[in-house]
Amino acid sequence: MWPESRSSSPKQFLPLISEKSLFQLNWEALRLKFAPEEIFLQTNAVQAEIAKKQVPEILPDNVFIEPEMRNQGPATGFAAACLIKKGFGDEAFMLVQADVMRKPEEKFIEMIEVVGVLAESLGDYITGGIVPKSIVRGVDYLVKGELVKEEGVKVYRVADYIDRSEEEKIKQYLGSDKLMIHANHTTMTPNNLLAMYKKYRMDWYQPLMDIINNGDVATEYTKMPKGAIEEITKQVYVSGKALVAELPFEWIDFGTWESVAKYLIERNLYTPDSKTIELDSTNNFVRAKKTVALIGVNDLVVIDKEDALLICKKEMTGKVGEVVDKLKEGNKTNLL
Repeated sequence: MWPESRSSSPKQFLPLISEKSLFQLNWEALRLKFAPEEIFLQTNAVQAEIAKKQVPEILPDNVFIEPEMRNQGPATGFAAACLIKKGFGDEAFMLVQADVMRKPEEKFIEMIEVVGVLAESLGDYITGGIVPKSIVRGVDYLVKGELVKEEGVKVYRVADYIDRSEEEKIKQYLGSDKLMIHANHTTMTPNNLLAMYKKYRMDWYQPLMDIINNGDVATEYTKMPKGAIEEITKQVYVSGKALVAELPFEWIDFGTWESVAKYLIERNLYTPDSKTIELDSTNNFVRAKKTVALIGVNDLVVIDKEDALLICKKEMTGKVGEVVDKLKEGNKTNLL
């Protein structure tokens, strides 16, 4: 989402689709059911300060600070360890990404309640899934097994895990009622999650236990090798000890400017700024505080900031990350 998204203002804190940020919208969704005491925030120190400014009712004692980035494997375990230290070892928790939207929110809350009960009663690892209409590249897949629960939210036992690289295997299941895109929403009790870590990743488990036993967080956290949670869960998925809930709501991932434009335009929420002038031009998306004149161009994204300007075909906005890579190579830290 560059040039608006920077290290000091990640996309979840930007007012991308309304006057409120994705983080604020997700907080409001959770508050439909849960009190501030029941909602925990995990992030780094810089983003924690942004979050607290945007949502003043966040409780300081409910903020877990990751000393450094070590990917989702260590981070998920850290969340469980922090909850155990607070006495919630046997109470199910769900990891909620703050950079996506879920509509309607009431269905999201219903899913949290359903999978929370299952996680506590069965002890299994639970994640979310979406039935694909076509192949989506860059994501992993799960295969549905037996139906465990149908009322309100359909929950299935996971029969198999398909890595994103196994395209032929994905095609075999596509069009059946068995294939699901893996869509996160990790749910489990903290104690059961760490038991899973103990079985599959002792090099993550031991530092986490030392954190629980009052070891120095920064020292112990850095002992954990970087790695994705899938290094554990892909083994759990094929063991028969995992469930997948079919998301009963629309899961909207704003990964590119094209996705933001699509969301706003389809819902008639996008109106070009009065400063934007378009001649013989159609289907462009402009975010700018200055006058922008477009002549004879179509399907462009124009994002203007004081120190940077992005002009890109909509279908090419997935390559914006390569611009960020170039800025890093050039050590242009003021633009990152």
